[in-house]
Amino acid sequence: MTAALDRLYLACIWTAGAAIVAMSTIVPWGVFTRYVLGTGSRWPEPVAILLMMVFTFVGAAAAYRAGAHIGVTMFTERLPASMQRAAGHLVDALMAVVCLFVAWYGARLSAETMGQSIAELPWLPVGVTYLAIPVGAAVTLVFVAERAIAGPQAHREIVRFGEAS
Repeated sequence: MTAALDRLYLACIWTAGAAIVAMSTIVPWGVFTRYVLGTGSRWPEPVAILLMMVFTFVGAAAAYRAGAHIGVTMFTERLPASMQRAAGHLVDALMAVVCLFVAWYGARLSAETMGQSIAELPWLPVGVTYLAIPVGAAVTLVFVAERAIAGPQAHREIVRFGEAS
């Protein structure tokens, strides 16, 4: 099971990384065509927004598994060990609820907007741009379940990328 989750994690990393690299290429192209060539391309902005959605939601799932998300531990670090464990379980449960909410409503949003098209990209349904929301939430939910069952994964080599401990 861990090997499958490692592959899912790496898929998230590579997908988010490819999205940010593509976005970093597309945005300057839009600026170049607008201000240097004087004929702005219509497609860079909506494609960059789509890529930002992928980077944000899929990348957030990977960041959760790696323990790279923002966490305020000032209060919980002062609790006794048993209360820290209870607070950790509460956080896992609340994360699961949030992931289920985002996955459910993200899927509904995506499904309800599949019949609409983006003006600059008439071949691309609006719902496709929203798919990263439920997909990212579902993957995050998988990583929340992994954390609740197997514990944090942030110490493992695969999520640290050779970083010194």
